[in-house]
Amino acid sequence: MLEIGSFKAQLHGRISRRAFLAASASLPLSFAASSRTSVAAPDRRKARSIILLWLWGGPSQLDTFDPKPNAPANIRGPFSTIPTRTTGIRFTELFPRMAARSNRFALIRTMKNFHGGHLEAGTTGLTGSIESGLGTGPLAPNFGSIVAKYRGNSDLPSFFSVGRGTPRDIVGLMKGFGGGTWGKTYDPFPVACAASGEVDIPALKLLDGMTPAVLANRRTLLQRLDRLRQNREAHMDKWDANQHRAYALLTAPEARKALDLSQESPATRDAYGHTAFGQSCLLARRLAEAEVPYIQVNWSQYVEAMTPNCDFGWDTHIFNFDLLPNRHAPILDRAFSALLDDLQQRGLLDSTLVLAMGEFGRTPRINGSASRDHWPRNYFSIWAGCGVRPGLVLGESDPSGDDPTTEPITPAMVGATICELAGIDTQARAELGVLTGARAIHELF
Repeated sequence: MLEIGSFKAQLHGRISRRAFLAASASLPLSFAASSRTSVAAPDRRKARSIILLWLWGGPSQLDTFDPKPNAPANIRGPFSTIPTRTTGIRFTELFPRMAARSNRFALIRTMKNFHGGHLEAGTTGLTGSIESGLGTGPLAPNFGSIVAKYRGNSDLPSFFSVGRGTPRDIVGLMKGFGGGTWGKTYDPFPVACAASGEVDIPALKLLDGMTPAVLANRRTLLQRLDRLRQNREAHMDKWDANQHRAYALLTAPEARKALDLSQESPATRDAYGHTAFGQSCLLARRLAEAEVPYIQVNWSQYVEAMTPNCDFGWDTHIFNFDLLPNRHAPILDRAFSALLDDLQQRGLLDSTLVLAMGEFGRTPRINGSASRDHWPRNYFSIWAGCGVRPGLVLGESDPSGDDPTTEPITPAMVGATICELAGIDTQARAELGVLTGARAIHELF
Protein backbone atom coordinates (compact mmCIF):
# COMPACT_ATOMS: atom_id res chain seq x y z
CA MET A 1 0.00 0.00 0.00
CA LEU A 2 1.39 3.38 -1.02
CA GLU A 3 0.12 6.46 0.78
CA ILE A 4 0.48 9.55 -1.39
CA GLY A 5 -0.17 12.63 0.65
CA SER A 6 -3.49 12.00 2.34
CA PHE A 7 -4.67 9.11 0.22
CA LYS A 8 -3.64 5.53 -0.50
CA ALA A 9 -3.19 3.71 -3.78
CA GLN A 10 -2.73 0.01 -4.50
CA LEU A 11 -0.01 -0.74 -7.05
CA HIS A 12 1.02 -4.01 -8.65
CA GLY A 13 3.91 -5.28 -10.74
CA ARG A 14 7.66 -4.81 -10.65
CA ILE A 15 9.67 -1.65 -11.04
CA SER A 16 12.29 -1.23 -13.73
CA ARG A 17 15.01 1.36 -14.16
CA ARG A 18 13.50 2.22 -17.54
CA ALA A 19 10.32 3.28 -15.78
CA PHE A 20 12.29 5.53 -13.48
CA LEU A 21 14.16 7.17 -16.30
CA ALA A 22 10.98 7.67 -18.28
CA ALA A 23 9.94 10.40 -15.88
CA SER A 24 12.91 12.60 -16.74
CA ALA A 25 11.09 14.26 -19.61
CA SER A 26 8.55 15.71 -17.21
CA LEU A 27 11.09 17.70 -15.23
CA PRO A 28 11.62 21.42 -15.81
CA LEU A 29 14.66 22.61 -17.72
CA SER A 30 16.03 24.46 -14.72
CA PHE A 31 15.97 21.28 -12.67
CA ALA A 32 17.44 19.08 -15.38
CA ALA A 33 20.21 21.59 -15.87
CA SER A 34 21.44 20.92 -12.37
CA SER A 35 22.62 17.52 -13.55
CA ARG A 36 25.24 19.26 -15.66
CA THR A 37 27.00 20.37 -12.49
CA SER A 38 28.09 16.78 -11.90
CA VAL A 39 31.70 15.83 -12.56
CA ALA A 40 32.19 14.06 -15.88
CA ALA A 41 34.27 10.92 -15.37
CA PRO A 42 34.43 7.31 -16.49
CA ASP A 43 32.10 4.96 -14.66
CA ARG A 44 34.46 3.32 -12.15
CA ARG A 45 31.83 2.65 -9.50
CA LYS A 46 31.50 -0.63 -7.67
CA ALA A 47 28.39 0.41 -5.76
CA ARG A 48 25.31 0.85 -7.87
CA SER A 49 23.44 1.68 -4.66
CA ILE A 50 24.46 2.59 -1.12
CA ILE A 51 22.20 1.91 1.88
CA LEU A 52 23.11 3.71 5.10
CA LEU A 53 21.31 2.54 8.22
CA TRP A 54 21.64 5.61 10.45
CA LEU A 55 21.43 4.48 14.09
CA TRP A 56 20.55 7.93 15.38
CA GLY A 57 21.24 8.56 19.05
CA GLY A 58 24.44 6.59 19.53
CA PRO A 59 24.27 2.82 20.26
CA SER A 60 26.47 1.44 23.02
CA GLN A 61 29.47 -0.37 21.61
CA LEU A 62 29.89 -2.46 24.77
CA ASP A 63 26.30 -3.72 24.75
CA THR A 64 26.33 -4.64 21.07
CA PHE A 65 29.40 -5.58 18.99
CA ASP A 66 32.43 -4.78 21.16
CA PRO A 67 31.60 -6.32 24.54
CA LYS A 68 34.14 -6.41 27.35
CA PRO A 69 33.26 -9.57 29.33
CA ASN A 70 36.42 -9.38 31.44
CA ALA A 71 35.93 -5.77 32.50
CA PRO A 72 34.51 -4.80 35.91
CA ALA A 73 30.72 -5.01 36.27
CA ASN A 74 30.31 -1.22 36.07
CA ILE A 75 31.80 -1.37 32.56
CA ARG A 76 30.80 -4.72 31.06
CA GLY A 77 27.09 -4.40 31.91
CA PRO A 78 24.59 -7.22 32.48
CA PHE A 79 24.59 -8.95 29.10
CA SER A 80 26.36 -12.20 28.37
CA THR A 81 28.36 -12.71 25.19
CA ILE A 82 27.88 -15.29 22.43
CA PRO A 83 30.26 -16.65 19.78
CA THR A 84 29.93 -15.53 16.19
CA ARG A 85 30.80 -17.15 12.86
CA THR A 86 34.08 -15.17 13.01
CA THR A 87 36.76 -17.02 14.97
CA GLY A 88 37.54 -15.39 18.30
CA ILE A 89 34.90 -12.64 17.96
CA ARG A 90 31.95 -12.37 20.32
CA PHE A 91 28.85 -10.16 20.34
CA THR A 92 26.44 -9.65 23.20
CA GLU A 93 23.63 -12.15 23.51
CA LEU A 94 21.20 -9.57 22.09
CA PHE A 95 22.26 -10.18 18.47
CA PRO A 96 21.99 -13.90 17.67
CA ARG A 97 21.00 -13.40 14.02
CA MET A 98 23.87 -11.05 13.29
CA ALA A 99 26.29 -13.31 15.17
CA ALA A 100 25.22 -16.14 12.86
CA ARG A 101 26.02 -13.92 9.84
CA SER A 102 29.24 -12.29 11.04
CA ASN A 103 31.11 -14.08 8.27
CA ARG A 104 29.15 -12.01 5.74
CA PHE A 105 29.96 -8.48 6.92
CA ALA A 106 32.86 -6.46 8.29
CA LEU A 107 32.93 -4.78 11.69
CA ILE A 108 34.95 -1.67 12.56
CA ARG A 109 35.44 -1.31 16.33
CA THR A 110 37.51 1.90 16.32
CA MET A 111 35.29 4.68 14.99
CA LYS A 112 36.00 8.14 16.39
CA ASN A 113 33.99 11.37 16.23
CA PHE A 114 34.95 14.82 17.53
CA HIS A 115 32.02 16.16 19.54
CA GLY A 116 29.79 14.81 22.30
CA GLY A 117 26.60 16.50 21.12
CA HIS A 118 24.12 14.73 18.85
CA LEU A 119 23.57 17.56 16.38
CA GLU A 120 27.26 18.35 16.04
CA ALA A 121 28.46 14.74 15.92
CA GLY A 122 25.60 13.81 13.59
CA THR A 123 26.57 16.54 11.15
CA THR A 124 30.21 15.44 11.20
CA GLY A 125 29.16 11.79 10.98
CA LEU A 126 27.16 12.36 7.79
CA THR A 127 29.41 14.94 6.09
CA GLY A 128 32.90 14.01 7.29
CA SER A 129 33.51 17.65 8.16
CA ILE A 130 34.58 18.52 11.70
CA GLU A 131 34.15 22.23 10.94
CA SER A 132 30.57 21.69 9.77
CA GLY A 133 29.78 19.82 12.96
CA LEU A 134 31.29 22.52 15.15
CA GLY A 135 29.74 25.33 13.09
CA THR A 136 33.15 26.88 12.43
CA GLY A 137 33.10 26.47 8.65
CA PRO A 138 30.76 26.11 5.66
CA LEU A 139 28.13 23.39 5.93
CA ALA A 140 29.45 20.47 3.90
CA PRO A 141 27.05 18.24 1.93
CA ASN A 142 25.83 14.89 3.21
CA PHE A 143 27.54 11.85 1.71
CA GLY A 144 24.28 11.11 -0.11
CA SER A 145 24.24 14.60 -1.61
CA ILE A 146 27.76 14.08 -2.94
CA VAL A 147 26.76 10.84 -4.63
CA ALA A 148 23.57 12.44 -5.99
CA LYS A 149 25.45 15.37 -7.49
CA TYR A 150 28.16 13.22 -9.00
CA ARG A 151 25.70 10.79 -10.55
CA GLY A 152 23.81 13.71 -12.04
CA ASN A 153 20.59 11.71 -11.89
CA SER A 154 18.23 14.58 -11.32
CA ASP A 155 15.40 13.11 -13.38
CA LEU A 156 14.27 11.28 -10.23
CA PRO A 157 15.68 11.32 -6.70
CA SER A 158 19.20 10.00 -6.42
CA PHE A 159 19.15 10.44 -2.65
CA PHE A 160 16.26 9.10 -0.56
CA SER A 161 15.82 9.65 3.17
CA VAL A 162 13.55 6.99 4.65
CA GLY A 163 12.13 7.78 8.06
CA ARG A 164 9.71 9.82 10.09
CA GLY A 165 11.41 13.15 9.34
CA THR A 166 14.69 15.06 9.32
CA PRO A 167 16.96 13.73 12.11
CA ARG A 168 16.90 15.99 15.16
CA ASP A 169 16.77 16.16 18.92
CA ILE A 170 14.29 18.06 21.06
CA VAL A 171 16.46 21.18 20.70
CA GLY A 172 16.58 21.36 16.89
CA LEU A 173 17.40 19.83 13.52
CA MET A 174 20.66 18.13 12.62
CA LYS A 175 22.22 20.38 9.95
CA GLY A 176 24.17 17.75 8.05
CA PHE A 177 21.15 15.95 6.62
CA GLY A 178 21.28 17.42 3.10
CA GLY A 179 23.00 19.52 0.50
CA GLY A 180 24.58 22.06 2.83
CA THR A 181 26.05 25.00 0.91
CA TRP A 182 25.09 23.28 -2.36
CA GLY A 183 21.46 24.12 -1.63
CA LYS A 184 18.18 22.28 -1.30
CA THR A 185 18.41 20.74 -4.75
CA TYR A 186 20.74 18.18 -3.20
CA ASP A 187 18.68 17.54 -0.08
CA PRO A 188 17.32 13.99 0.17
CA PHE A 189 13.86 13.16 -1.10
CA PRO A 190 11.94 12.20 2.06
CA VAL A 191 9.61 9.24 2.40
CA ALA A 192 8.16 7.75 5.58
CA CYS A 193 7.39 4.09 6.16
CA ALA A 194 5.05 2.87 8.87
CA ALA A 195 5.25 -0.43 10.72
CA SER A 196 2.27 -1.53 8.62
CA GLY A 197 4.31 -0.98 5.44
CA GLU A 198 2.35 2.05 4.27
CA VAL A 199 4.64 4.55 2.56
CA ASP A 200 3.99 8.28 2.74
CA ILE A 201 5.56 10.80 0.34
CA PRO A 202 5.15 14.19 2.05
CA ALA A 203 6.13 16.15 -1.07
CA LEU A 204 3.08 14.88 -2.95
CA LYS A 205 0.87 16.73 -0.48
CA LEU A 206 2.14 19.88 -2.14
CA LEU A 207 0.41 18.99 -5.41
CA ASP A 208 -3.15 20.15 -5.05
CA GLY A 209 -6.16 18.15 -6.08
CA MET A 210 -4.69 14.65 -6.03
CA THR A 211 -7.38 12.46 -4.42
CA PRO A 212 -8.30 8.76 -4.55
CA ALA A 213 -11.15 9.55 -6.89
CA VAL A 214 -8.79 11.32 -9.28
CA LEU A 215 -6.41 8.37 -9.35
CA ALA A 216 -9.25 5.91 -9.86
CA ASN A 217 -10.56 7.72 -12.93
CA ARG A 218 -7.94 7.75 -15.68
CA ARG A 219 -9.63 10.52 -17.68
CA THR A 220 -9.94 12.75 -14.63
CA LEU A 221 -6.36 11.99 -13.66
CA LEU A 222 -5.09 13.02 -17.09
CA GLN A 223 -7.09 16.24 -16.90
CA ARG A 224 -5.75 17.02 -13.44
CA LEU A 225 -2.19 16.27 -14.52
CA ASP A 226 -2.64 18.59 -17.48
CA ARG A 227 -3.79 21.31 -15.08
CA LEU A 228 -0.77 20.61 -12.86
CA ARG A 229 1.50 20.82 -15.90
CA GLN A 230 0.10 24.22 -16.81
CA ASN A 231 0.47 25.38 -13.23
CA ARG A 232 4.06 24.17 -13.16
CA GLU A 233 4.89 26.09 -16.32
CA ALA A 234 3.26 29.23 -14.94
CA HIS A 235 4.88 29.01 -11.51
CA MET A 236 8.04 27.02 -12.19
CA ASP A 237 10.23 29.45 -10.27
CA LYS A 238 8.09 28.96 -7.14
CA TRP A 239 8.30 25.16 -7.11
CA ASP A 240 11.04 23.68 -4.96
CA ALA A 241 13.11 20.61 -5.80
CA ASN A 242 10.82 18.22 -3.94
CA GLN A 243 7.74 19.50 -5.78
CA HIS A 244 9.49 18.84 -9.09
CA ARG A 245 10.48 15.36 -7.92
CA ALA A 246 6.97 14.67 -6.65
CA TYR A 247 5.57 15.72 -10.02
CA ALA A 248 7.97 13.33 -11.76
CA LEU A 249 6.79 10.46 -9.56
CA LEU A 250 3.18 11.34 -10.18
CA THR A 251 3.60 11.35 -13.96
CA ALA A 252 5.45 8.02 -13.98
CA PRO A 253 3.11 5.49 -12.32
CA GLU A 254 5.57 2.63 -12.84
CA ALA A 255 8.15 4.50 -10.78
CA ARG A 256 5.86 4.61 -7.78
CA LYS A 257 5.76 0.84 -7.67
CA ALA A 258 9.21 0.77 -6.07
CA LEU A 259 7.56 2.41 -3.07
CA ASP A 260 4.74 -0.12 -2.76
CA LEU A 261 5.58 -2.75 -0.15
CA SER A 262 2.30 -4.60 -0.73
CA GLN A 263 4.03 -6.22 -3.71
CA GLU A 264 6.26 -8.12 -1.31
CA SER A 265 5.27 -11.56 -0.05
CA PRO A 266 4.04 -11.91 3.54
CA ALA A 267 7.10 -14.05 4.28
CA THR A 268 9.44 -11.28 3.16
CA ARG A 269 7.53 -8.66 5.11
CA ASP A 270 7.68 -10.87 8.19
CA ALA A 271 11.40 -11.49 7.80
CA TYR A 272 12.18 -7.78 8.21
CA GLY A 273 9.83 -7.42 11.16
CA HIS A 274 6.64 -5.38 11.39
CA THR A 275 8.33 -2.27 12.73
CA ALA A 276 8.91 1.10 11.10
CA PHE A 277 12.65 0.43 10.88
CA GLY A 278 12.21 -3.11 9.58
CA GLN A 279 9.80 -2.10 6.84
CA SER A 280 12.00 0.91 6.00
CA CYS A 281 14.89 -1.50 5.42
CA LEU A 282 12.67 -3.49 3.07
CA LEU A 283 11.79 -0.27 1.24
CA ALA A 284 15.51 0.48 0.96
CA ARG A 285 16.04 -2.88 -0.71
CA ARG A 286 13.32 -2.07 -3.24
CA LEU A 287 14.91 1.29 -3.95
CA ALA A 288 18.30 -0.36 -4.39
CA GLU A 289 16.67 -2.84 -6.75
CA ALA A 290 15.42 0.17 -8.72
CA GLU A 291 19.03 1.47 -8.82
CA VAL A 292 18.55 4.50 -6.60
CA PRO A 293 22.14 5.58 -5.85
CA TYR A 294 21.85 6.49 -2.16
CA ILE A 295 19.29 5.53 0.47
CA GLN A 296 19.60 6.67 4.08
CA VAL A 297 17.32 4.78 6.47
CA ASN A 298 16.92 6.68 9.73
CA TRP A 299 16.35 4.60 12.85
CA SER A 300 14.31 7.46 14.30
CA GLN A 301 13.66 11.14 13.81
CA TYR A 302 14.51 12.07 17.40
CA VAL A 303 17.62 10.86 19.19
CA GLU A 304 15.80 10.65 22.51
CA ALA A 305 14.79 7.20 23.67
CA MET A 306 12.11 7.96 26.25
CA THR A 307 11.04 11.59 25.79
CA PRO A 308 7.29 12.06 25.12
CA ASN A 309 6.38 12.45 21.43
CA CYS A 310 9.76 11.10 20.36
CA ASP A 311 10.33 7.79 18.62
CA PHE A 312 12.77 5.67 20.63
CA GLY A 313 16.18 6.76 19.37
CA TRP A 314 19.41 5.20 20.63
CA ASP A 315 20.05 7.98 23.18
CA THR A 316 19.66 5.73 26.21
CA HIS A 317 20.71 7.92 29.15
CA ILE A 318 18.02 6.02 31.02
CA PHE A 319 16.60 2.51 30.62
CA ASN A 320 19.55 1.40 28.45
CA PHE A 321 19.48 -2.12 29.85
CA ASP A 322 15.70 -2.36 29.44
CA LEU A 323 15.34 -0.87 25.97
CA LEU A 324 18.17 -2.78 24.32
CA PRO A 325 16.96 -6.34 25.05
CA ASN A 326 13.26 -5.55 24.70
CA ARG A 327 13.18 -3.18 21.74
CA HIS A 328 16.29 -1.82 20.04
CA ALA A 329 18.43 -4.93 19.70
CA PRO A 330 15.69 -7.30 18.44
CA ILE A 331 14.59 -4.76 15.81
CA LEU A 332 18.11 -4.13 14.51
CA ASP A 333 19.15 -7.79 14.70
CA ARG A 334 16.15 -8.87 12.66
CA ALA A 335 16.07 -6.05 10.10
CA PHE A 336 19.79 -5.99 9.32
CA SER A 337 19.93 -9.77 8.96
CA ALA A 338 16.89 -9.82 6.69
CA LEU A 339 18.33 -7.05 4.52
CA LEU A 340 21.62 -8.89 4.16
CA ASP A 341 19.85 -12.16 3.28
CA ASP A 342 17.48 -10.47 0.85
CA LEU A 343 20.19 -8.60 -1.04
CA GLN A 344 22.30 -11.73 -1.32
CA GLN A 345 19.44 -13.92 -2.49
CA ARG A 346 18.53 -11.38 -5.18
CA GLY A 347 22.10 -11.03 -6.41
CA LEU A 348 22.28 -7.40 -5.30
CA LEU A 349 24.93 -7.55 -2.59
CA ASP A 350 27.88 -7.31 -4.97
CA SER A 351 26.55 -3.98 -6.27
CA THR A 352 25.03 -2.61 -3.05
CA LEU A 353 26.99 -1.26 -0.10
CA VAL A 354 25.25 -1.64 3.27
CA LEU A 355 26.60 0.47 6.13
CA ALA A 356 25.20 0.71 9.67
CA MET A 357 26.47 3.27 12.17
CA GLY A 358 25.46 6.04 14.54
CA GLU A 359 27.08 9.37 15.38
CA PHE A 360 29.01 8.03 18.39
CA GLY A 361 28.99 5.35 21.08
CA ARG A 362 28.20 5.40 24.78
CA THR A 363 30.24 5.68 27.95
CA PRO A 364 32.04 2.51 29.01
CA ARG A 365 31.21 3.28 32.64
CA ILE A 366 27.59 2.91 33.61
CA ASN A 367 26.06 6.17 34.86
CA GLY A 368 24.07 6.92 38.00
CA SER A 369 20.82 6.06 36.21
CA ALA A 370 22.06 2.56 35.42
CA SER A 371 22.55 3.47 31.76
CA ARG A 372 25.21 5.03 29.54
CA ASP A 373 25.92 8.57 28.27
CA HIS A 374 27.53 9.97 25.09
CA TRP A 375 30.99 8.74 24.02
CA PRO A 376 32.48 10.02 20.73
CA ARG A 377 35.98 8.61 21.34
CA ASN A 378 35.14 5.04 20.34
CA TYR A 379 32.20 3.37 18.57
CA PHE A 380 31.41 0.87 15.79
CA SER A 381 30.28 0.64 12.19
CA ILE A 382 29.20 -2.40 10.13
CA TRP A 383 29.87 -2.82 6.39
CA ALA A 384 28.70 -5.35 3.81
CA GLY A 385 28.67 -5.79 0.05
CA CYS A 386 30.64 -4.29 -2.85
CA GLY A 387 33.80 -6.25 -2.17
CA VAL A 388 33.96 -5.60 1.58
CA ARG A 389 35.89 -8.49 3.15
CA PRO A 390 33.32 -10.68 4.91
CA GLY A 391 34.19 -11.68 8.46
CA LEU A 392 36.73 -8.88 8.87
CA VAL A 393 37.06 -7.17 12.25
CA LEU A 394 39.02 -3.97 11.78
CA GLY A 395 40.64 -2.27 14.75
CA GLU A 396 40.71 -2.96 18.45
CA SER A 397 39.66 -0.91 21.44
CA ASP A 398 41.31 -0.91 24.84
CA PRO A 399 40.14 -3.29 27.62
CA SER A 400 37.49 -0.86 28.86
CA GLY A 401 36.26 0.32 25.45
CA ASP A 402 37.34 3.89 26.11
CA ASP A 403 39.64 4.41 23.11
CA PRO A 404 41.03 2.67 20.04
CA THR A 405 44.40 0.99 20.42
CA THR A 406 44.77 0.96 16.63
CA GLU A 407 44.25 3.73 14.08
CA PRO A 408 40.92 5.50 14.66
CA ILE A 409 38.49 5.50 11.74
CA THR A 410 36.92 8.93 11.27
CA PRO A 411 33.71 10.07 9.54
CA ALA A 412 35.81 11.65 6.78
CA MET A 413 37.33 8.23 6.07
CA VAL A 414 33.84 6.74 5.96
CA GLY A 415 32.80 9.38 3.43
CA ALA A 416 35.90 8.85 1.29
CA THR A 417 35.22 5.09 1.23
CA ILE A 418 31.59 5.63 0.21
CA CYS A 419 32.72 7.98 -2.54
CA GLU A 420 35.37 5.59 -3.86
CA LEU A 421 32.81 2.80 -4.09
CA ALA A 422 30.43 5.17 -5.86
CA GLY A 423 33.12 5.95 -8.43
CA ILE A 424 34.08 9.35 -6.98
CA ASP A 425 37.85 9.16 -6.75
CA THR A 426 40.30 11.61 -5.17
CA GLN A 427 40.39 13.85 -8.23
CA ALA A 428 36.61 13.94 -8.54
CA ARG A 429 36.27 14.79 -4.83
CA ALA A 430 38.76 17.61 -5.27
CA GLU A 431 36.77 18.98 -8.20
CA LEU A 432 33.62 18.80 -6.10
CA GLY A 433 35.43 20.38 -3.15
CA VAL A 434 34.52 17.62 -0.69
CA LEU A 435 36.44 15.34 1.66
CA THR A 436 39.76 16.65 0.45
CA GLY A 437 42.67 14.93 2.14
CA ALA A 438 40.56 12.07 3.52
CA ARG A 439 41.67 8.54 2.71
CA ALA A 440 39.41 5.61 2.02
CA ILE A 441 39.41 2.65 4.42
CA HIS A 442 41.34 0.37 2.09
CA GLU A 443 41.69 -2.25 4.84
CA LEU A 444 38.04 -3.17 4.29
CA PHE A 445 38.79 -4.71 0.90
